Amino acid sequence: MASLNSISPSQSLFNKTLFMVPTSFSNPDLDSCFLPKRVLFAKNPVGISSVRTKVVPLISATTAEKPKKRYPGESKGFVEEMRFVAMKLHTRDQAKEGEKVSKEPQEGPVAEWEPTVEGYLRFLVDSKLVYDTLDTIIAKAVFPFYAEFSNTGLERSEPLAKDLEWYKEQGFVIPEPSSPGITYARYLEEISEKDPQAFICHFYNMYFAHTAGGRMIGRKVAEKILNNKELEFYKWEGDLSQLLENVREKLNKVAESWSREEKNHCLEETKKSFKHSGEILRLILSRRQ
Repeated sequence: MASLNSISPSQSLFNKTLFMVPTSFSNPDLDSCFLPKRVLFAKNPVGISSVRTKVVPLISATTAEKPKKRYPGESKGFVEEMRFVAMKLHTRDQAKEGEKVSKEPQEGPVAEWEPTVEGYLRFLVDSKLVYDTLDTIIAKAVFPFYAEFSNTGLERSEPLAKDLEWYKEQGFVIPEPSSPGITYARYLEEISEKDPQAFICHFYNMYFAHTAGGRMIGRKVAEKILNNKELEFYKWEGDLSQLLENVREKLNKVAESWSREEKNHCLEETKKSFKHSGEILRLILSRRQ
């Protein structure tokens, strides 16, 4: 007769078997995770099976979301993003946030410029062509939201026409627009038809830059060659700060519907805007041809 203390093959198999026993979903120590307990039955010294448990946590099905990248100025609106990028493209002589190394004469301190009356006239002529082009594009409104920027009070075509008339009264012959102005005007026409984000970048930089650095340049040049005469180009009807704020709000509103990729594309166009406007600005230092 077999001994009562012997272990049958089935009992041996039982002792070696690993069972997975789920913990109840009603366990108050568990919230959204289900942690099963791995239960191991083993024979104790007196022949009675005991139970040892080991908690094996499961990896959550959801992973932490990657923090969203924040762009400089983004919390204040897209105009602040454009301003931030534009400031970085200035030299330290032009703006405290500037990072560009000065390479061209017009990138140095305005106080060191040597403007000419004829060169300044060419600058005004080419500037008028560009502002005329901006006005035409806005009036045409190939993209409906362009119309939001009609009659903002920042327009410069009429004031420039008055300044050119004043030049004419002084005995100067008004020249035809030169290559920098013609090239820029054509480029604006081209992108306005197919690339509204790029166009808005130029619109912003042309108007907002003129109200800041542009005014300072106009004042310094007038001191040197125009007997401190203030041109109409640097005068606005109404409160300029309020005019700027109105346009700023419209630009921010329009950009709300843009994707991040479209916003970035607009910001990347800033370099081209500076390139074209810089070539026109250089005319101030040009000599009689």
